Amino acid sequence: MATVLISGASVAGPALAFWLHRAGHDVTVVERSPTVRDGGYPIDLRGVAVDVERMGLLDRVQAARTETRQVSFVSGRGRRIAAIPSEVLDGNSGIRAVELPRGDLTGILFDATRHDVEYVFSDSIAGLDQDPSGVRVTFECSAPRTVDLVVGADGLHSNVRRLAFGPEEGYRRDLGLAYAGFSVPNTFGLDREAVICNDPGRAAALYVVRDLPHVIALLAFAAPELPDRHDVAAQQDLAAAAFADAGWHVPEVLARMPEAADFYFDTVSQIRMPEWTRGRVALVGDAGYAPSFLSGQGTSLAVVGAYALAGVLASMTDVALALPAYERAVRGFVERNQATADAGGRVIVPATRGALWRRNAMLRLMPLLAGLGVGGGAGAAASVELAELPTPAGWGGPDPGRGGAPA
Repeated sequence: MATVLISGASVAGPALAFWLHRAGHDVTVVERSPTVRDGGYPIDLRGVAVDVERMGLLDRVQAARTETRQVSFVSGRGRRIAAIPSEVLDGNSGIRAVELPRGDLTGILFDATRHDVEYVFSDSIAGLDQDPSGVRVTFECSAPRTVDLVVGADGLHSNVRRLAFGPEEGYRRDLGLAYAGFSVPNTFGLDREAVICNDPGRAAALYVVRDLPHVIALLAFAAPELPDRHDVAAQQDLAAAAFADAGWHVPEVLARMPEAADFYFDTVSQIRMPEWTRGRVALVGDAGYAPSFLSGQGTSLAVVGAYALAGVLASMTDVALALPAYERAVRGFVERNQATADAGGRVIVPATRGALWRRNAMLRLMPLLAGLGVGGGAGAAASVELAELPTPAGWGGPDPGRGGAPA
């Protein structure tokens, strides 16, 4: 049995903790926030990421679906350009897909692990000192401890990656866009749909989840220079300036932006690294290979990466041998899915008026193309096979009453 410390309690961290506990390891998850974060924009589990729901949690995941009926594209005057029904989006090339709010998935994974895994909230790793026998970890608040393995599952701006691999700038690939996301009251008459309004180089989207009384606003725009990550006022000013002359519902969205308690701002970026492991430190999910939301595959990569890492640790007793095997298992899958972001960018935020015209023409044909079996990134979503994890003798899984047992 190994002692494993995971940094990050979003998706990759709790998913990895679930499988490591099943394999018999002693797991701790440390999270900077005071609790798991709810809310957040809708995310997708696609292809093999749905198959990996061998946790016995698929019913809960399905129950949390956004229930999106369609994705619509409108002009600045609100004229509908195209509407893509959900059956076209979900059924593309036969690839399984589940869309749900990020916070719902995080809560499901936390509930499935909180009785079996130690969670330490409101704390963060301050230092890592490793040798062949283990990793001595210091924290901002807690007492130091020594563990067999440290895993960074702490997102695009990973603290573990910085400590073990060096500055973020060496690995981040910016895609030339920034985005702001936040919730506003649903005063727009929208019902279970996503609506996107484009001008060249910018996109404003409103997303209605089930029958909730608010919508999630997402503003993406070209931004060669960005304010400090922690300067919220400057970030909101930048977003407001980028959409100052926009039509549709954008003026009302901008007016409500300062009131949003869940405002989030970041670059649209990928993480590209030559290695995700170093000694007894590993990265999983966005910390090691963020594909950006333009790919639609960030959550799927996190879930699949966590399962693959747990799999090699379950089948090998030597951590030093297991970690390179994890990279070999999923690197091709990661790179194929990261590559879909460029095409996603051309659909979500066309850069020129000509590109926007061609995108709109393609959208009008999309239902027909889907009916003919012509797909986009579907192949990448299903381009890896994952073996069943070995189960230690006597392991019965979590109590179904406390979060669910594996299927």
